[in-house]
Amino acid sequence: MLRDEAVIEVIAGNGGDGLVSFRREKYVPQGGPDGGDGGAGGDVVFLASREHTSLLRIGRRFRFAAGNGQPGGPRKRTGASAEDLLVEVPVGTQVYDAQRGNLLRDLAEDGARLVVAKGGRGGRGNVHFATSVNQVPRVARRGGEGERRELRLELKLLAEVGLVGLPNAGKSTFLARVTAARPKIADYPFTTLQPEVGIAEVGDYDTLVIADLPGLIGGAAEGVGLGHRFLKHVERCRVILLLVDVSSGALEEPGAAWCVVDHELGAFSPELARKPRLLVATKAEEESCDERVRALEQAAGIPALRISAVKGTGLAALLEAARAIVRGEARAI
Repeated sequence: MLRDEAVIEVIAGNGGDGLVSFRREKYVPQGGPDGGDGGAGGDVVFLASREHTSLLRIGRRFRFAAGNGQPGGPRKRTGASAEDLLVEVPVGTQVYDAQRGNLLRDLAEDGARLVVAKGGRGGRGNVHFATSVNQVPRVARRGGEGERRELRLELKLLAEVGLVGLPNAGKSTFLARVTAARPKIADYPFTTLQPEVGIAEVGDYDTLVIADLPGLIGGAAEGVGLGHRFLKHVERCRVILLLVDVSSGALEEPGAAWCVVDHELGAFSPELARKPRLLVATKAEEESCDERVRALEQAAGIPALRISAVKGTGLAALLEAARAIVRGEARAI
C-alpha cells in the first residue's frame, strides 16, 4: 500500500552530564579534580533508500527517538556517546518542518542523508573548572538537550513516465498490460484510488518506470476529486502520457476530455504544463473511432498515438516513443 504523506516527531538524545570527582589514590591525599565529560546524545538521521517505496512504515510509528549520552566518569573518563538513529525513507521524500512549513531537504537521490534532529552536547566535568584560585571546583555542567521537532514528510514518486487522464480513461489497463503491476481494474470511474508504479520492458535492453495516477476531473487543481493529491508525483516524470478514451462508451467527448486534463495540469503548475507529453487515444478497438480520434487531434493540435490495451495494438510504438523522450533521443510532438 502506498502512503505518500506522514507527520512524525523526531527526538534527538540528550548529552550526558559532566561529573564532579577528585583524584583519590594512596599517597595522594589532596588529588585535584578528575571528573570527566558526558557523552554526546544521538542524532536522528534520515537516509534515502530505494529499498522503500512508501511512507506507510514510518507513518505508523510516528515517533523516533535517539539514545542519550552517558555521564562522565572519574579519572577524566568521557561518557560513551549514543549511537545515531538511522531512519530509512523512500527516495523522493521531501522533509518539511511541520511548524514553520519550510522545506529542509529533498532526498531525491539514493544514499542522501539528512540530520533532522541534532543530539545534545555532553556536559563538562569539573576538571575543566580548576583555576589558580579555585583548585577544588565542585561544579560540573549538565548535558545539553537534544533537538525535538515535528516533521511533515511528502513522497514524490521517481517515475519516468506519468499516466494522466480522466477517470476510466484506460490508464490502469495500460499499466497492467505493459508491466507486472496489478492495479485494480473495473468498468467504472475512480477505480484507482492511489498511485500504482510498474516497470515496462522496452525493446531488448531498456526499461521505463511508469506511474498510474487517479483520474482527474474538472476543478482538480482547486481540490475537487482525488487526482489533485497525486499530481505532485508527475512533477518528477520525464514525460507525461495524456490518455483520452476514444471509444463509443467514453464518459466525455475526446476533445472535451483533453481540454479538461490540459487545463488542470496548467492550473496545478505552469512547469508541469510545459513538461514533454504524448497524446494517447485509448480503447481504439472500434473501426468507428477514427472520427473521434480526428476530433481529439483537432482539439489538441497534435497527433495522437492510438492504442488498445485489450488487443495489445500500438503499445510497443507508444513505449518506444516515450523511451526516446526519456533518454533524450527525441522530443515530444
